[in-house]
Amino acid sequence: MKVQRDFAALLQIQDPYYRLHEARAGAETVLNGLPVSNFASYDYLGLNGHPEILEAVAEATREFGTSVSASRISAGERRVHRDLEEALARTYETDAAIAFVSGHAAAVSTLGTLMGPRDLIVHDAVIHNCVVVGAQLSGAARRLFPHNDLDALDALLADERNQFDRVMIVSEGLFSMDGDGPDLARLIEIKQRHGCFLMMDDAHGLGPLGENGRGIFEHQRVDPAGVDLWLGTMSKTLVSCGGYVAANAVIVDILKHHAPGFVYSVGMPAGQAVAATSALTIMRREPQRVARLASRSQRFLKAAKTAALDVGDAWGYGIVPVIVGDTIKTLHLAERLLGRGINAFPILPPGVPEKSARLRFFINETHTDEQIDQAVALTAEILGSIEVPRIF
Repeated sequence: MKVQRDFAALLQIQDPYYRLHEARAGAETVLNGLPVSNFASYDYLGLNGHPEILEAVAEATREFGTSVSASRISAGERRVHRDLEEALARTYETDAAIAFVSGHAAAVSTLGTLMGPRDLIVHDAVIHNCVVVGAQLSGAARRLFPHNDLDALDALLADERNQFDRVMIVSEGLFSMDGDGPDLARLIEIKQRHGCFLMMDDAHGLGPLGENGRGIFEHQRVDPAGVDLWLGTMSKTLVSCGGYVAANAVIVDILKHHAPGFVYSVGMPAGQAVAATSALTIMRREPQRVARLASRSQRFLKAAKTAALDVGDAWGYGIVPVIVGDTIKTLHLAERLLGRGINAFPILPPGVPEKSARLRFFINETHTDEQIDQAVALTAEILGSIEVPRIF
């Protein structure tokens, strides 16, 4: 870390990490005392700070306090936890759901609990870190297939499926680094034919995808019952904190009694549980928010393509990357954009593959057309003017 900071200082690049936000981060935020257009936050449907949610949180906090003060299995269960889990189960049309105090721990504990040394976990090569760590914890064998390459997944399973007791396939509904996703119907067909379980991490898909924001299954008009475990987090569209798994009652019961990230962690604060439940309610009640997000995202995608920016295979729903390639150039681009009033976070290796450094633009349904057009125009202008210094 010190070497990287010294290197950045040599290139006169400010450290982009842990920037101090001085206001609620939505379509706008305040950095270094200056208001900027913000494309670095997950608040897809613009619900962070919604008056209805704030009031529900305040009421729950007045009633239950700021902590439930124990693991839910012992003395931390509250009605608000059950309300949230029931709402999540309805969203995915499953028997039940379980809400963890941490999104990362939800994946790690679930895979670590359900899979073991005689099993295999197969996941997309660019899957989120929580799945990688969970697979490592489980002791199961682990295989990767190229990003969204379902032919490769099919061939891998044909070669190796019979060597393991259980196999879990894991993919994402909307990949946070690329803004794309898989063919869900094909994934389900492959998992059924090879006798596997399928886990879908739809943390970023909930909200941006589907007519009512219910995620990739609604977006692609696929029966959600074909997926065995729906994994997600409540820090994005649900403007709260924590993670969840929606699945059949048996799986959820196993997790509630054996998943270490649940059994040995304090329950979610009542206010955070209520915030997520309230956000789900508003999402279902106001599908126009989802429609506006889609319209703004498509505007950004179309403008970026017109400006000859590399957006990869992004679908244009909530997330649009601008792939630069060179790490130093990406850092310069982010810094100069910030100086012009646009906050977009640089994503560098190992977060993405080598030579694919990028800026990641998160679109909020409250972004204006002017903010979107300005962000794209300035990105193209600055990118075309950057010359990477040669220092070796």
